[in-house]
Order: sequence, then C-alpha cells, then structure tokens
Amino acid sequence: MTRREPLNREKVLDAALALAAEEGLKGLSMRKLAKTLGVEAMALYNHVQNKTDILDGIAERVYSRIERADPASPWPERVRVTVLNIYRVLAEHPVVPMALATDEANPNSLQALLPIDDLVGALYEAGFEGDGIRETLGALNSLVFGSLLLTTVGFTTVRRGEAEQEQMDPYLRRVDPAVLPHFSRALPSLAAADPERDFARALDLLISGLVAAAASGRGTA
Repeated sequence: MTRREPLNREKVLDAALALAAEEGLKGLSMRKLAKTLGVEAMALYNHVQNKTDILDGIAERVYSRIERADPASPWPERVRVTVLNIYRVLAEHPVVPMALATDEANPNSLQALLPIDDLVGALYEAGFEGDGIRETLGALNSLVFGSLLLTTVGFTTVRRGEAEQEQMDPYLRRVDPAVLPHFSRALPSLAAADPERDFARALDLLISGLVAAAASGRGTA
C-alpha cells in the first residue's frame, strides 16, 4: 500500500485553489475539499479554521506571486508595473478577485499587502496626499477588479467552444441597428476584445490622468 504523505496547510490550500477554479466559490466546501484530498473533513481543521480561512489563505498565496516593480524606476512606471502584475496574477485565478469583491476573503498578510504598499509609496512620491491617496488607489483598484469581473462574467468573457457562441449569436441578432445605432456600431469592436491589451490601454489612460493631476497639484487635497 502506498503511504500517503502527511497533510499540511500548503497542500490544503493548493487543493482548495484547484477545486475552486473548477467548481467556483459555491462549489468549494470542507466536505468536497476533504474528498479531493482523500481524508475526513475533520482532518482539515488541523490546518485551516474554516472556509473563510481557506479563502484568505488562497488569496495570500496568489498575491505572493505578484512580481514587485523596480523601486528605482519613476513613480508612473512603478504604478503601471505593479497594477499590471496584480491584474495578470489575479486573471490566472479568477476565483480570488471574485472572493475579494464579494468580501468572502480579506487577506491581511505581509505578502498580500506589499503590492498595495508599493502603490501607495509611488503615489506619495507623486505628491498625492490624504483624500488624493484614497481616491487614486480606489480608481486603480476599480480598474483592476472591474476589468477582472467583466472578463469573468460579462460581455468580454472569452467564449470557449461552439456552445457558448450559439448562446451569444441569438443575442447579437436581436440588436436592431435602427433602434440601437451606436451600440450596433460598437459590436464588432466589443466582439474583438483582448482583455489584457484592453486593460493595459485603460491603465495607461488612467496613469496619464494621474501624471496630469500630480503636475497640477490636484492630488494633495
């Protein structure tokens, strides 16, 4: 008989991340996770407290993979690299931004907070203070999570296979150019979405606005 390797927190979290990726947040349960690992559900409680602890742990492990920007680079570049790296890592694990957006996870480990600290540091260097920091950080977070949630469940979701296309085609045919001329005109562009490319362009536009705001002193309120 093959001897099973001892269970630990890292193995539990890895299995939980894989299960959540396959079945979504609602499909992640202690019972299903235990079955995946081949143990009794009670054995999990030696390594995790509950589902919230699991989701926090998953988020922390994903955040730990975010590559940090060169601290010697100019502040706009640090913002761009940090935010783009956050987006890329979270895009690989869409269950994590979903858990964060729905407040089912709220990681507060050092690894989870380092990218945010890097962003805030770059914004302070740019001259943002007080309300300006909160508003600017909120705009960056909104871009990241809004883009991720849209590409997960919205119009720009990457369609896989003929079944998804068949579901989309009737909707597109119902759009009457005589009634919705502007939306109809935009449909070809919407159908040609490239999530990361579109995100990077939106981020560049936002950073251009931040540079202008910093130069004018509008971020010091």
